[in-house]
Amino acid sequence: MTEPRNRNRTRTGAWPRARTRALLVLPAAALAGLLAACGNGGDGGSEDGTTAPPPAGSTKVTTDLADFRITLSQKTFTPGTYAFVLKNTGHHDHALEIEGPGGENRSDTIGPGESTTFTVTLKDGTYEVYCPVDGHKDQGMKTAITVSGTPAEQPDAPSPTAPGHGY
Repeated sequence: MTEPRNRNRTRTGAWPRARTRALLVLPAAALAGLLAACGNGGDGGSEDGTTAPPPAGSTKVTTDLADFRITLSQKTFTPGTYAFVLKNTGHHDHALEIEGPGGENRSDTIGPGESTTFTVTLKDGTYEVYCPVDGHKDQGMKTAITVSGTPAEQPDAPSPTAPGHGY
């Protein structure tokens, strides 16, 4: 008696179902790994709207990032360190970039409902402030700030001539 021939077997002995499963599973696993790598990697933001407190000696600037506008809590700036507390109230991912005499500084990208704190030191001059995500700047998500005047006193910063701080 001869054994019945298995119709699912190919000439090389591979099983088509197993090969098909492997061809489906490998791309799915690669996609999952890619999405995990692009996720929120602990950028200081949170989904519940809480952020870390601004660093000592910095001036807090509440910043609303909406679709497609930026609203800052203050209009005048003097040279110094600022903690921009960003809140994404829109429906798209947003970030904040500040470009000017102090250099180019960019926050982490945050999703809808998320927030983060972005600290930057501003010098005298004019700065362009915009969202660098996917053409949002061209859709009107930009503003400008001018930094001028005497730097604000930083009460938490020690004086370089204070006694007891030298060797």
